[in-house]
Amino acid sequence: MPQEVNVRPPLAGKAVLVVGASSGIGADTARVLATDGAALMLVARTEEPLSALAKELTSAGHEVEYRTGDVADAASVTACVDATVERFGRLDGAFNCAAMSQSGRLDQVTDKDFDRIMAVNIKGTWLCMREEVRVMQEQGSGSIVNVSSIGGLRGSSGMGAYQATKHAVIGLTRTAAHDFGPLGIRVNVIAPGPTESPMLDQLRLAIPGGVEARIAATPLRKAATGTEVAAAAAFLLGDRSSHISGVVLPVDGGFTA
Repeated sequence: MPQEVNVRPPLAGKAVLVVGASSGIGADTARVLATDGAALMLVARTEEPLSALAKELTSAGHEVEYRTGDVADAASVTACVDATVERFGRLDGAFNCAAMSQSGRLDQVTDKDFDRIMAVNIKGTWLCMREEVRVMQEQGSGSIVNVSSIGGLRGSSGMGAYQATKHAVIGLTRTAAHDFGPLGIRVNVIAPGPTESPMLDQLRLAIPGGVEARIAATPLRKAATGTEVAAAAAFLLGDRSSHISGVVLPVDGGFTA
């Protein structure tokens, strides 16, 4: 009889920080990373859904901790990264997914809303990378995956401030790949198209017909699932992508083809 082959999960032995893990793409990515064998620190601003996800994953036998935090606050980000290292002894990967959306013409965006989305989507990504690299450079290795959007690759009406932040995340990622590559750290970015999530539900209400029009223009004729987006992130966080850095990977059903 043929012998059974014990296949080691692709992320076994790795500690990964998932920022923005309470719902949507972040939560689905946490599920995929846990199944792939990673030990996880989950971070988000709201404790209740974060705690529920951690309980779901630990009940399934995965090694998971969680901590609340605000990516727009430097001290909070530092504390979350330090808590990851304190719990697991290292930081091998980070998935920076925390973001907020916005709708409305550029001239209709308030100063307060503009400043907040910049603080969360751009400054938050930068703060996360800065603190993650602080740890990873001491190890001489690490993989960071940021989350942009197909809105970071092209423009469209009604989401200008959001799209500006997602263009900026791509710029930050490309620069980070150059800055941190010599330290042994890879930095990539995924650019999801419409993905079934609470954020997409908000956009359906804010821009009637806009989401459906974009899906209709997608060659695969459907929105992504969070699990499909998560699979791309898991690949970039693992060793199978060991010579990939500075890449913008659309997960969009062919929309930007």
